This record gives sequence, C-alpha cells and structure tokens, in this order.
Amino acid sequence: MNLIVLAVPFFILAIILEWLYGLARHRNTYRLNDSINSLSLGVLSQARRFVTLGVGGYVYYLVTRYFSLPLMDSGHWFTWVLALVLYDLCYYWLHRLGHERTILWAAHVAHHQSEDYNLTTALRQTSTGFLLGWIFYIPMYLLGIPAQVVVTVGAINLIYQFWVHTEHVPKLGWYEWIFVTPSNHRVHHAQNDRYMDRNYGGIFILWDRLFGTFQEEQADDPPVYGIRGALKSWNPLRALTHIYVDMFRDSLRTARWSDKLRVWVSRTGWRPDDVARRYPRPKAELAEFQKFDPAIPTWTGVYAFAQLVTAVVLLDFMQKTVLDYWSGVALWAVLLASTVTTGLWLEGANAVRWDGLRLAGLTLLLGLAWSAGVGSQILLWGSAYLVLNLIALLLLQRSTAATSAPVTAH
Repeated sequence: MNLIVLAVPFFILAIILEWLYGLARHRNTYRLNDSINSLSLGVLSQARRFVTLGVGGYVYYLVTRYFSLPLMDSGHWFTWVLALVLYDLCYYWLHRLGHERTILWAAHVAHHQSEDYNLTTALRQTSTGFLLGWIFYIPMYLLGIPAQVVVTVGAINLIYQFWVHTEHVPKLGWYEWIFVTPSNHRVHHAQNDRYMDRNYGGIFILWDRLFGTFQEEQADDPPVYGIRGALKSWNPLRALTHIYVDMFRDSLRTARWSDKLRVWVSRTGWRPDDVARRYPRPKAELAEFQKFDPAIPTWTGVYAFAQLVTAVVLLDFMQKTVLDYWSGVALWAVLLASTVTTGLWLEGANAVRWDGLRLAGLTLLLGLAWSAGVGSQILLWGSAYLVLNLIALLLLQRSTAATSAPVTAH
C-alpha cells in the first residue's frame, strides 16, 4: 500500500483550504508561479521511480539476506515504534549532511528554493535523492527491521512533515519541545543568518536539541525563505541540477587534482581557491533580497495551471497502471517536457517554439503507441489533449503578441 498516493487527495484539499484561509485573513502566502513550480517538482519526484533503477533496494535486499540480525516481527508494536524512532534518527543525519555536504545538498536544494512558505512547499521534493540517500537507512535493515515496516514508517515520516509547512500555525507550547512543528520548521527553511542550517528533524525535534542544531523562531527576526544563491528560475530541470552543474564546472576548472576530487565531498559552500578567484559566485545580502516574481499575462497563468492539472492527472494514471519500463520512461519524459515549458512561460518567456517542439514529440509518441497497438482509450485521450493544447497554444501566442504589440500614436 502506497500511503503517499492515498494521501494526495488530502494534500490537495489542505492546500486549497490554506489558500482560502489566507485570503480570508488577508494574509495570502501563495503565488501562482511559485506554487506551480513546487507542485511540478513534486510530480516529477513521484514519477522518477518509473525511470530510476532500484540500487538502494537491491543493497537493502543483500543486507537483509546476509548481514542483518534475525527479522523482527512486523506484527509487534515494538517493531513499529522502534522503526518510527530509528527512521527519524537516520533521516536527521541524512537531512543534516544534506545541508553540510555539497553532493547531498545538490539533491536536497530543490526543497529549499521556494521563496514562499506554504503547503505546496512541502511537496517540492527532489528527484535525485535516490542516488545517495538510501545509504543512511542501512542501519535499519542491519537491525532486522522488515522492509515493509521501513517503507511504511518512511511514508508516515514524509506525510507528517507536510503539515508543518505553513505560516498560519503559531507556536504550540510543550509540543515544541518534542516534535517538529510549523514554528521550528519555518526556521529550517529561512535564510536568516541565525536560522541557517538548523532544525533537521522530520517528526522529532529532540535530535536537534540533543545534537546542538536547534534554533527557536524569534519574533524580532521573521524568517525570510529561500536560498542565498537564489535560482531565479521556474525551470524544474534547472532546479534539480544546478548544484550538480556547478560542482562539475568547478571540478573541470580547478588546476589541482586533489581539488577536482574534493569538490564532490567538500563542505557546502567550499570552492577551490583558483576557481573562486576566476569565477566568483556572489550571494546577495539578506537586506537586498527580493522574491523572483516576473509578471505574466492572466492567460499565461491559466495555461500554466492547466498544464499542472494535466501533469497531476497523467501521474495518477501512471501510478494506477501497469507499465513496462520504456512506457514509463516515455510518460516521464512527457511530464518533464511539460513542466519545463510551463516554467518557461511562468518566467515571462514566449515559449511557443519550445512548446511546439514538446507537442511534436508527443505526436511522435502517440504514433509509436498506435503502431504498437496501445489501447484506443489512451490514444483518444492523448489525441484530445494534443488538439486542445494546440488550440490553447495558438490563442496564447495571439494573446501574447497583442499584449506586447507597441501602441501607435495617432
């Protein structure tokens, strides 16, 4: 049972309710562009399992079979309590090192790029955490905790973290001492000097108090959200890869071989001296911070929202359908192309050419599906989407051209 999939309708309902509550209280914490970008990254995160190979899962299998203690009883309450607590401890160290080591920060940074703080931020997840994140949970398998228990408590841990991504819940008294709350997690997402690299727990804030990484939210220092090296882009592909790209470039550019290797294992923020001198990467002062918020026409926003809804529907179809590997890869590519072009539109670009290329690729996929004898219902829905998207694109192009046309004096 995939608890995350079951929780999605409740996530959507909670997002709508938080948005309406913010409007009613005249304290709206949502922007269309930021929210679409966060949810697009969430869609890609859930879809990545259709293209990635389960290296971590195979390692867990080997550990369980050859190195672990006897398997615990998955029907005993103690197994579940131990698993829930131990998972959160493992998560704490993964999360902490995800901020302290560049190679792990590269996977985690997408979650922190949002310059708003709301429930869509919770769904803004990485697609590259599978590369190294699995290493931190090996102790659970060594202790003999059954795989199904580990997977379930992992989902519970992630679902718990959803509700703490809100500005509307104040401090919660004694609860703040034991559990992660909206207040102490707001600290974690802030780029203020006193708040940076603090409060890593998933469910329990006790680990931060124990290991010296706790910081209380201060009324005189309201959190400013985002990262110091602001991305200034709504492109999800760039959001997922920009730190990897930076590391690769630094590794190529530095003269010393030791630094070429050190780039990949260094503490976050470290760069080779020769590279830092030749290619400085300044970070804005907090006092100069401004949210990335390019203006877009109303119909562009409507088009972007429609693309997000379509991506969510496609993801739901993928998760409920038995797909062979290459079909999964093809549909993942459709999701990636759609979210990237949507991001370009949200940046204020005229992305007609890129969107046209995306639709040409979709046409090719539909042709291949037809020749492979794929079900007529899938071809019908795909073709309907293609036609409607072409019409919308033509209208959007006309609207954009009319908006940008110069006014002639008479």
